[in-house]
Amino acid sequence: MKIINIKKTSKDYQIILDNNEIITTNDQVIINNSLLYDKKITPKLLDKIKKETKYYDNYNKIIKMINRKQRSEYEIRKKLNENEVSKQDEEKIITSLKEINLINDELFAHSFCNDKINLTLEGPYKIKKELENHHIDSMYIENALDNFTQNLIDEKLEKIINKKIKSNTKDTSNIFKQKTYLYLTNLGYSKEDITNHLDSITIDNSKLEKEMEKIYNKLKTKYEGYILKNKLKQKLYQKGFTNEEINNFIEKTVH
Repeated sequence: MKIINIKKTSKDYQIILDNNEIITTNDQVIINNSLLYDKKITPKLLDKIKKETKYYDNYNKIIKMINRKQRSEYEIRKKLNENEVSKQDEEKIITSLKEINLINDELFAHSFCNDKINLTLEGPYKIKKELENHHIDSMYIENALDNFTQNLIDEKLEKIINKKIKSNTKDTSNIFKQKTYLYLTNLGYSKEDITNHLDSITIDNSKLEKEMEKIYNKLKTKYEGYILKNKLKQKLYQKGFTNEEINNFIEKTVH
């Protein structure tokens, strides 16, 4: 077989053989094999061209993937496996990308951590878990998390808690702290840091009193006396008010 024509398309090249077979490939394969007009194509060379074409197709897909967003080695291997790339080509692609620093898990860990710090509310434990899910070396993770200083943790916790306090309209101190503790734990902050910040906050009692009055006004239309007090205690307890808060409110309000 011989090459009778080579056509450039918008994305690749078409090699047209004298038996009317058309091979779609890329410039790197053409250069690697010195493919010119009238060049004789043996079955062995044809097989080599097809294998190299497949390799560079997968390689270029990974390059595009990295250009959109920095990736970990784990993500690249996962994508190559999804595309059913041979183990030999997978290792060749990984090695090649490491040599030109397009795969670098140490840099990935720092970039990932900095993005999470600057763009999200996530705490160090959640970020650490996410990096572990990328199969990043533990030393790289610890080094990256050095950027998450205690001062930064305190600033983030204070900001989150203050925002929640401002939006709280009906939760008692106990309920508010329980909900906020769970929320911050899920965000990846330590129990000690969360507790230290929550222990120092105070809830606006005027908002809580309005909620208690709302419940009382609703119940007093149906009950009175001893029954009213019991119903009120039950309802306020269910809402998360402490016994002290309930008794103080009943003593001041219910006659």
